[in-house]
Amino acid sequence: MAPLYGWGPRGRRLRGFAPHGHWRTLTFVGALRHDRLAAPCVFDGPINGRCFRAYVEQQLVPVLEPGDIVIMDNLGSHKSAAIRQMIRAAGARLWYLPPYSPDLNPIEQAFAKIKHWMRAAQKRTVEETWQYLGSLVPSLQPDECSNYFANAGYASVKT
Repeated sequence: MAPLYGWGPRGRRLRGFAPHGHWRTLTFVGALRHDRLAAPCVFDGPINGRCFRAYVEQQLVPVLEPGDIVIMDNLGSHKSAAIRQMIRAAGARLWYLPPYSPDLNPIEQAFAKIKHWMRAAQKRTVEETWQYLGSLVPSLQPDECSNYFANAGYASVKT
């Protein structure tokens, strides 16, 4: 990812490296808990219904606990009956956000921070990107994760 902004002395052109040409799409998905980012996964390419179903089955469901609440936006691949069934079979509840409401999705704030770090690192290969992303996931602190929920308007019943 290339940085969006830069800094340089006034009156002098800022020069930086931003590759051009064919971009590769990497899709990062994860589950935000009140204390950590769980079930992180990177797909090489855009995500579709089949990929998301595999993610839910192999990564998300094993870390779900009875009573968990899974909050998802209205992406078409999120709404399949099989995905709803897998999440509910794990004992979790499934909530869908209203349309066009990323401000109510706490993981969007975590993703924004991760994207900021990724742009600053300027990794250029897929392998470097995966490794760096893997090092970023544990750096999200528990209080930071709970603040994302509070900022999105969710109150915690745990004290």
